[in-house]
Amino acid sequence: MNTRFEIENTKFAGVKLITPFCAEDIRGCFIKDYSKEIFESWGISHELKEVFYTVSHSGVMRAIHFQREKEQAKLVRCIKGKIYDVVVDLRKDSPTLGQWEGFELSGDNRREILVPEHFGHGYLVIEDAVVSYKCAEKFYGEFDDGIIWNDVDIHIKWPTDLVSRIILSDRDKNLQSFRQFQNTYL
Repeated sequence: MNTRFEIENTKFAGVKLITPFCAEDIRGCFIKDYSKEIFESWGISHELKEVFYTVSHSGVMRAIHFQREKEQAKLVRCIKGKIYDVVVDLRKDSPTLGQWEGFELSGDNRREILVPEHFGHGYLVIEDAVVSYKCAEKFYGEFDDGIIWNDVDIHIKWPTDLVSRIILSDRDKNLQSFRQFQNTYL
C-alpha cells in the first residue's frame, strides 16, 4: 500500500512525475492526487483555478497545446485507460528549447505529470481514456494555440504502432510547425 506521494524530477526543470497517495483495501482504493501542502513542501506552487476532463477513444491524438498568454500550469492524470503523454520545452531562452519528453500515464500506474507554464503538452490515447487536467490558470480560448503533433523539428517518437489509427480534430490537423511558432513567439 502506497501511503504517500512520490515526486520525481524529469529532464526539464519544473516538470515533475508524480505518483499520488493511494490507500487500497478489499473495497478498492482511495487516491489523493493533489495536496497543496505536500506540493508546497516539495517547492511546487500549484493553485487550482479550473479542472477539466477529456474522454477519448484509442487513437485520439491531442496535439502539442499551450496558452499564448495567461499560460496554464497543469497537473495531468489519466484516470482510466492509457495515454502516452508528452511535454515540449517552449521556454524562449532554454538550452532545451524544442526538446520533448514522454511518459506513460494510465489508470493502472496512477502517475501524473506536472506541466509548468512555458511548456507545450499533448498525448496519444493508447486505450480509451479519461484524463484529468488540474489547471493553475483559467482556459482562455482566444489565447489557445498549438504545434502540429508530427512536427519534423521536434520529432516526437509517438508509439503509433500501439493504435490502429490516428484520430485528429480538424483544428489539430492544421496547427503551426515549431519553426512557425519560433518565428511568431520567440
